[in-house]
Amino acid sequence: MNDLAGTVALVTGGSRGIGAAIARRLAAQGAAVALTYVQAAEQAEKVVAQIEADGGRAVAIRADLAAPNAAAQAVERTVRDFGGLDILVNNAGFLTCGPLDQVTETELDRVLAVDVRSVFLTSQAAARHMREGGRVISIGSCFNGRVPGENFVLQAMAKSALVGLTKGLARELGPRGITATIVDPGPIDTDMNPADGDSADFQRSLTALGRYGAAEDIANAVVFLAGPGGRYITGTSLAVDGGYTV
Repeated sequence: MNDLAGTVALVTGGSRGIGAAIARRLAAQGAAVALTYVQAAEQAEKVVAQIEADGGRAVAIRADLAAPNAAAQAVERTVRDFGGLDILVNNAGFLTCGPLDQVTETELDRVLAVDVRSVFLTSQAAARHMREGGRVISIGSCFNGRVPGENFVLQAMAKSALVGLTKGLARELGPRGITATIVDPGPIDTDMNPADGDSADFQRSLTALGRYGAAEDIANAVVFLAGPGGRYITGTSLAVDGGYTV
């Protein structure tokens, strides 16, 4: 059953990990998918090729969302290639961890540019094209609800900003029938945070289920929110974290 047949989706940071899984699942449900990348052109094209091999439509767009106008350009390219935009997934992020006194202004600016400013700008540009039934879904973090130790202040700050942004979007776009939500992943097995990494045992110990999740777990939640099941859910967060915040 293709619940998203006839829709168009844009997934930022869609060349690998969670973003790639989201792009593939949206396409499997019938959406035409545009995905952005910064440097991983080969990986992005591989995702596109897989979607097309399965009978879907996809395009990879190079876009450094920290750069001026990149967000609007990615949205406009999506609309031009596929004729509209129904689903925006703000997945692109820049992860950096470390002690407070070692965070540099360059790191601060980069995180805020990618994790906060670009989400606002991409959502702003996408909203100009969305019709009733549109979806804005941002990928947050379990740090929105719990910061279990040191070295996460920058990520916790940036991802928590999405909560206020999403509530504001929900109010502003609600009269147009457009929803805005967040999916907050817990420990997810990706190349950025592998289940056999140095801190993996610590992260597993913080979850109620005692294990890592998979990128597909986040993708499934996004597809639910993007489809008919998510039509009355807005302005809130869905934790997909194995009980991290219990």
